[in-house]
Amino acid sequence: MKAVRIATPGELDIVEMPMPQPAAGEALLKVSYCGICGSDLQTYTGNQPFADYPRIPGHEFSAEIMEIPANSKGLKRGMTVTANPYFCCGQCYSCRRGFVNCCRDNKTMGVQRDGAFAEYIAMPVERIVDGMGLSAQTLALVEPFSIGYHGVNRGEVAHNDNVLVIGAGPIGLFAAIAAKLKGASVYVADVLNIRLQAAMALGVNGVVNAKTGDLQAVVKELTQNNGMDVVVECAGQPETFLAAQEAVCFRGKIVLIGNGKREVTFNQSAIVKKEMTIYGSRNSANEFAPLIGLIKLTEGSRMDVNKMVSKVFDLADVKHAFDALLKNDGSLAKVLVKFG
Repeated sequence: MKAVRIATPGELDIVEMPMPQPAAGEALLKVSYCGICGSDLQTYTGNQPFADYPRIPGHEFSAEIMEIPANSKGLKRGMTVTANPYFCCGQCYSCRRGFVNCCRDNKTMGVQRDGAFAEYIAMPVERIVDGMGLSAQTLALVEPFSIGYHGVNRGEVAHNDNVLVIGAGPIGLFAAIAAKLKGASVYVADVLNIRLQAAMALGVNGVVNAKTGDLQAVVKELTQNNGMDVVVECAGQPETFLAAQEAVCFRGKIVLIGNGKREVTFNQSAIVKKEMTIYGSRNSANEFAPLIGLIKLTEGSRMDVNKMVSKVFDLADVKHAFDALLKNDGSLAKVLVKFG
């Protein structure tokens, strides 16, 4: 079979590999589509601290079941599915309490273990999720959508909340859709107008260019000087974390999805004064199945997640797909690679 392998940073090739041999309790899947995540780009460029080489990237995917043992999940040969790509140890304190997305020894496909950028993969049956009739292309969006969805759940976003999403990359846009599905009024901030236009097309209530406009002044105007009930930070920068603290209301909540690499200095009195709650948000937690149900309800609507797909590349052009994202001017949201 063919697979995409990053031998060393900057060296990505399509290679021939043996077909996977499923172990007991595993199914053989034929990959249909695989999305390119920011972590895949980091592995490609050598900026992913948790990856070693050589590595097959990819954890946002859909597939067809080719072989599967008898199971209680109703999964059968020929079904189109997706799967949870976060492998937990099952033994650490987080896992024992049921917080498997926070496993101390988490191994995500494409990062700490080989991923889905291959024509065939073996996957534990327990990790496979019924696609409920969604197309293979749509199912490849479930994992990145689940990141924003989990963050919104962490922030307990409720109907009629005022929510600010900072950062309108793919995860930020997915978080905005998730908050809209909760019935919130959602506003999005970014420094690129092309991303803000994408947010408006998805039906958010308003946008602000934080580079050319005054974000805090807009927040005050929108909320009668109260501040946002929830701020979802998806940029991972010190400046955006500080902006979130200023924008949130007293007794409000901040959700940090952006994975920052720079240290940030702040006065803790700001947190104490507002009695704000700050949540970290990592991966997703058993949210694939309910999210697939939500996606089915929104297909064809203004919040249809398929609008997030900017471009689909064939497997033969996978290197062009990675390079296009490295040169992204903000016009590309989700880029998928089609297998088969």
